Amino acid sequence: MVRFDHPTARRLVELLPPAIVIDAWKSPAMDWVQSTVRFMSDEARELRPGGETVITRLADILVVQAIRSWLAEDPAAQKGWLGALRDPQIGRALSLIHARPERAWTLVSLAAEVAMSRSAFAARFGELLGEPAMRYAARYKMQLAQDAMREEGARITELASRFGYQSEAAFSRAFKRFVGVAPGSARHKRPVA
Repeated sequence: MVRFDHPTARRLVELLPPAIVIDAWKSPAMDWVQSTVRFMSDEARELRPGGETVITRLADILVVQAIRSWLAEDPAAQKGWLGALRDPQIGRALSLIHARPERAWTLVSLAAEVAMSRSAFAARFGELLGEPAMRYAARYKMQLAQDAMREEGARITELASRFGYQSEAAFSRAFKRFVGVAPGSARHKRPVA
């Protein structure tokens, strides 16, 4: 079983089909699938020190490559959030939001980072993702905050600071708006989608 714990990865997993089929005899998949499976088979047969780790890492690579193949070929992966990731400018904006959740992003700052006007950026972001950019950025912060509370035992004060809020109260209001409960009540609640 493969687990994806990061909020972005969880969102990707929700969008994946129940099964991804890769034709290992068709190029370009042929080379990487066959060589990776052959390497795994050799490791399993030889039982050398570290072999289990090598097999696990190769299996991880197979999963990532299968997902990449699906993303490149399946029409369902060309729209919505996945399609937005592929858009040169909106995909870059999403990467920035994901890489720097502590930053107090604004429509103007994100648009400038991706060399778009504010209005064009807002329109394209909304069209591709079905929600405004600032709502997406805030919701993403709250996903990370909820994970940090549950997994690290992070405190509200720390989270407010970590995610760029000026006060605990401002953070708590935002958290409740997205998660539906106050931060103190959310430690064991399932992460927001």
